[in-house]
Amino acid sequence: MPTPARVFELRTYHVAPGRFDALQDRFRNHTLALFDRHGFTVIGFWTPLGGGDLPIDTLVYLLAFPDREAAEQAWTDLRADPVWVQAKADSERKAGGSLTTAIESVFLTATDYSPIV
Repeated sequence: MPTPARVFELRTYHVAPGRFDALQDRFRNHTLALFDRHGFTVIGFWTPLGGGDLPIDTLVYLLAFPDREAAEQAWTDLRADPVWVQAKADSERKAGGSLTTAIESVFLTATDYSPIV
């Protein structure tokens, strides 16, 4: 029986005006360690160069999980982690409110000809 293909989650964070640096700091100083603790596999992070549909203060990143259920469990565990709850509250208090205006999430599966499976 073939091994089930892992799933990927493409996330796009639309950042509140003036809060892009605060969001990047939270990822750099807190979120990445929490992702590791809760079994997230980070493929990469990107920001738009401009000239397209997304403003340059948008954060786009790709995660991988063994399956959809593992992704849902990882997010549930992260959101309940007291370290995450504190980091989120501290960063929002320091910035004067929520760091994002919207978050989009799309789950993807690789095609059979994709070099990333």
